[in-house]
Amino acid sequence: MPYVDGFVLAVPTVNKEVYKQHAESTAIVFKEYGALKLTECWGDDVPEGEVTSFPLAVQCQADETVCFSWVIWPSREIRDEGWKKVMADPRMQPDKNPNAEMPFDGKRMIYGGFEMIVDR
Repeated sequence: MPYVDGFVLAVPTVNKEVYKQHAESTAIVFKEYGALKLTECWGDDVPEGEVTSFPLAVQCQADETVCFSWVIWPSREIRDEGWKKVMADPRMQPDKNPNAEMPFDGKRMIYGGFEMIVDR
């Protein structure tokens, strides 16, 4: 069964195109190292909750937009090896590639790996 990495983050709204370009270049690297698919979504109906919500989880500010992303891998094993290679790739390191700079505050991103249990 495939394995999924999921992400929720707040991106400055003015950085939408920069974020899209960052995601496009990141997808190339992830796919080279075994990812089947990388999906990026720009929020347009993401209500703020009273107790919890996507905006609250990432401390989204008024000038930011919540983004929801996922990477699908063939297996957990391929994902674990793929991540090591992705993180070591010079294209993903801002000190070696200025285009690798994240156009958002990575400290407020939430993420995790998930075992897929239903896929219909």
